[in-house]
Amino acid sequence: MANHKSALKRIRSNEAKRVLNRYQHKSTRTAIKKLRGTTDKTAAQELLKKVSSMLDRLAKKSIIHKNKAANNKSKLTKLVNAL
Repeated sequence: MANHKSALKRIRSNEAKRVLNRYQHKSTRTAIKKLRGTTDKTAAQELLKKVSSMLDRLAKKSIIHKNKAANNKSKLTKLVNAL
């Protein structure tokens, strides 16, 4: 266990960040599943904007790799265009 005050603070802040990152990642995955299940094109286009923004945010914060975000956005865009 850490002995220094700063190390204890770092442990607390890391845990808080981990919880927030997991929440954002999980909610993004849920939104992607919702988008994949959508059959209405206009609703899918609106949802695609939100999902793309969420993916960009995750990639910017290095929660997911930037190429994974790009691949997901590309596949989802193709899916929406095919509707």
